[in-house]
Amino acid sequence: MAIPRSGLGPWFHRRVVDPLLQILRRGAEPKQLALSAALGITLGVFPICGVTVFLCGMAIPLLGSHCHAPTVMLANFIATPIELSLVVPFLRFGEVILGGPHFPLTPDALKKVLSGQASREVLLSVVHALLGWLVAAPFILAVLYVILLPCFKVLVRKFSTVPSSPKKPLHLQTEVRLKVRDV
Repeated sequence: MAIPRSGLGPWFHRRVVDPLLQILRRGAEPKQLALSAALGITLGVFPICGVTVFLCGMAIPLLGSHCHAPTVMLANFIATPIELSLVVPFLRFGEVILGGPHFPLTPDALKKVLSGQASREVLLSVVHALLGWLVAAPFILAVLYVILLPCFKVLVRKFSTVPSSPKKPLHLQTEVRLKVRDV
């Protein structure tokens, strides 16, 4: 079955599949790819739109060789639709943590926001969403890493063109001689 050449299919292939295949063919380690993808998605669902690229840009040099920059950025790009859908759950989670009042998500509340009458409430809701993300982020990162590690092991084995590095023995095999004394 052929992939249609119009609509979402070619765009997805060009923007997601092709970059992923390029990353896999360059021979990165599965652990590094899993950590990078988990980090990119975790930072990519940060509840303030437009900040995620900056966060990823800060995390990449901080983690240095432990993360793979193209994978972090690709995962961040993939997480954008998820980010928009998680703003309200992070907001509600932050409200539960602080025990604060629920920010109403109604047309009247939107009118207040647009007219500037609800500035304190909006600021408080942003704080609640940030707190919700901050508490959930370590769990999101850990769960994604655990899920993505076996996936990247399979993908690297299947698509990598660079031979994998030889496994180093964990312990040197040396002969140990015991002296036995006659008493």
